[in-house]
Amino acid sequence: MPLSLAEATRAFTLSDFDFQLPGELIAQHPAPERSGARLLDGTSATPQDRIFRELPALLLPGDLLVFNDTRVINARLYGEKPTGGKLELLIERVLGGNQVAAHMRVSKKPEVGASVALTGAPGTHENLRATLLGRWPDAQGALFRFVLSNDAGDDPFTLMARHGHVPLPPYITHADSAEDAARYQTVFAKNPGAVAAPTAALHFDEALLAGIDALGLQRAFVTLHVGAGTFQPVKTENLAEHQMHSEWYDVPAATQQAIGQCRARGGRIIAVGTTTVRTLEAWAGSGQACGDTHIFITPGFAFQLVDLLVTNFHLPKSSLMMLVSAFAGHPQIMALYRHAIEQRYRFFSYGDAMLLARQR
Repeated sequence: MPLSLAEATRAFTLSDFDFQLPGELIAQHPAPERSGARLLDGTSATPQDRIFRELPALLLPGDLLVFNDTRVINARLYGEKPTGGKLELLIERVLGGNQVAAHMRVSKKPEVGASVALTGAPGTHENLRATLLGRWPDAQGALFRFVLSNDAGDDPFTLMARHGHVPLPPYITHADSAEDAARYQTVFAKNPGAVAAPTAALHFDEALLAGIDALGLQRAFVTLHVGAGTFQPVKTENLAEHQMHSEWYDVPAATQQAIGQCRARGGRIIAVGTTTVRTLEAWAGSGQACGDTHIFITPGFAFQLVDLLVTNFHLPKSSLMMLVSAFAGHPQIMALYRHAIEQRYRFFSYGDAMLLARQR
């Protein structure tokens, strides 16, 4: 019987997922080539230092790689209140009817019903505005509901594509650039809606994908629109008290079929990224192929689908550190992180990757 959340987290506290990372190991830019990043093979007792393009050699014909095909939107918008105060919006979700749910950074919150002028792209004059409707999803919600508008009546996705900025993580210190627009996006990104990239998949380029196909490895896709909450640290020492953020996901019928066929032939399911893990395990646990998930994976979690995991290195005390510890085992993860720091691997979204096997 799977452990309850209280039972699963009883032996672990927040401090168990902390580590000291030298600041210079936080990657500020991607590797020159996507598949040229480093790969730490953590599937055995002794870690192996590799290059990411070597990944197919570590897999077997008949294995199934599952990718998250979400597309990062230009979700960060800047504006100015009538009083001159600066405002920053980070669009978390497009709601319909030109409404969005957004994080808001401002010295003093505008009144409900107030409109704020947003900064358009250079050379455009569209009367771009955001009108505050209230909190979302209810009066106690952490996000705010806005209507985005311009003179042409364009929808929010169009407005963000033209005027928004790449929503780089808080630990990347430079302003977004053309490099970020290209590289903070997977080569197969399809469905717009994420405010953070599925970073493990950033290492795959067209040549590597072709090599995967040539070796008889199978590919399938899910969608999970990664939210800004993925960067929020867990703040409660008792893990059972943490409130996980919500994310929308979809497991298409074709992917469900591919997973069934993989299981039937004895192949392994390789999740590319923790977002894919959350999607697959949310579906496996609930039977719901499409919807919102608050899944919080901590040590003791009973994985039902994923056998191997390709993932980047994660923030201390984050829910993602807990997920990978649940997957590969806490002692193994902490040992791999020590090795990665000693060997000067690059960390976080633009950093290097590792391959993990599920503990049995």
